[in-house]
Amino acid sequence: MATPVDLPGPDQSEGDYAFEMAASTLRFGTGVTREVGMDITNMLSRLPAAERNKSKIAVFTDPNIAKLPVMKTVEQALQKEGHKFAVFDKIAVEPTEDSWTEAIKWTRDNDVTHFLAVGGGSTMDTAKAANLLSCYPEADMFDFINAPVGKGTPITKQLKPLIAVPTTAGTGSETTGTAILDIPSRRFKTGIASRALKPTLGIVDTLNTATCPREVAVAAGLDVLFHSLESWTAVPYYERTPRPDNPIKRPAYQGSNPVSDIFSKWALEQTIKYLPRIFKDPTGDEEARAQMLLAASTAGIGFGNAGVHLCHAGSYPISSLNKARPKDLQYHHPSYNPDVPLIPHGVAVSLTAPSVFHFTAPSSPDRHRQACAIFMGKERAHELDNVRDEDIGSVLREEIQKFLDLVAVPRGLSKVGYATSDIETLANGMLPQRRVLDLAPRLVKNNQAEELDQLQHILEGAMSW
Repeated sequence: MATPVDLPGPDQSEGDYAFEMAASTLRFGTGVTREVGMDITNMLSRLPAAERNKSKIAVFTDPNIAKLPVMKTVEQALQKEGHKFAVFDKIAVEPTEDSWTEAIKWTRDNDVTHFLAVGGGSTMDTAKAANLLSCYPEADMFDFINAPVGKGTPITKQLKPLIAVPTTAGTGSETTGTAILDIPSRRFKTGIASRALKPTLGIVDTLNTATCPREVAVAAGLDVLFHSLESWTAVPYYERTPRPDNPIKRPAYQGSNPVSDIFSKWALEQTIKYLPRIFKDPTGDEEARAQMLLAASTAGIGFGNAGVHLCHAGSYPISSLNKARPKDLQYHHPSYNPDVPLIPHGVAVSLTAPSVFHFTAPSSPDRHRQACAIFMGKERAHELDNVRDEDIGSVLREEIQKFLDLVAVPRGLSKVGYATSDIETLANGMLPQRRVLDLAPRLVKNNQAEELDQLQHILEGAMSW
């Protein structure tokens, strides 16, 4: 059944004929972090006594989260159950191959059997990579990093248990099999995407975003916004090629499908409703914080199976190249270390979004029309009644720009230091992002020169709004 000859529906001669849905078990609630010690106990109870006695629990976090109440809660929960654990608190914001290497070495040296990640996407992604490479002690991370940057080797082993406790409402990494890193030598980000990487359990606690600064919370929320919109508009799963000759080769990012659509659309609606409220009151608006956490995990289920496309493809070189530029051209985000050049991932994704969806709209006018209606809200959705399909892209571009203005996103690439002279470099940095570019509507994928021209056109449109 991996290569059917005659199937109903769309032409299946090259495209896939099936999709899969995979997600971590999620627990959502106020104060549920206190249960993590019992979760470890329950995991260990399934093992023979000899293996239980050899268990080594690693808690991954970053230097800032290590000082916050969430870590005290985690440590108390583990101590209450009598668990011995070691803390690795050197997770880097926007991890690189060097920071991954350090975490992997520490994990291998300590013979870790169980992982607990407490933090944002950087922490959860690093823990996923450390887990993977601890199970393949002779392998290199580039064996698994997505092709063509790495070998993209399928993961055939069952990995060790990983519990993820997010402290931002953004990446949805607590439910996905994706891990992203920056490769400074290549001036772009990439990563590993496999269902095998997804955490065993995601613990989503509304208390854990209560101290998140406004700029961090907004940047994280922007990631949710475009996880949702990109997965909603990704090419349908049956148009993704090539069809795998073995189910294990079916990628984690498969294209939009009827199940992922439900998650992606709901997350888009919630983010448009609640992210502006986070901008106004990032810590006191408990309803908005709770709904954004739900939206992040829900979007994670959606895009973790459908995939993202052009906004994320552009964000990888946009974030990475910023660090390699002359100091007077580097962008520094206001909520992070002023000495560290940084375009947060959610901001980098947003910078190209108006131009991206203006470009993709002709591929599926109805889907883009529905997205327009969500941005407009019930009060204004009737304005679309007389908008022609060929004009939907222009309307959506304007609605995205208005929304980004509400949460103070820089108005285009020029506002974070890029110029038209950087467009070719940024476009070339997008080209290797095949796991997401192959899901991009309208993009020519069998002619690199034409594809590069399209990417440059999108970036030109993203220079300013």
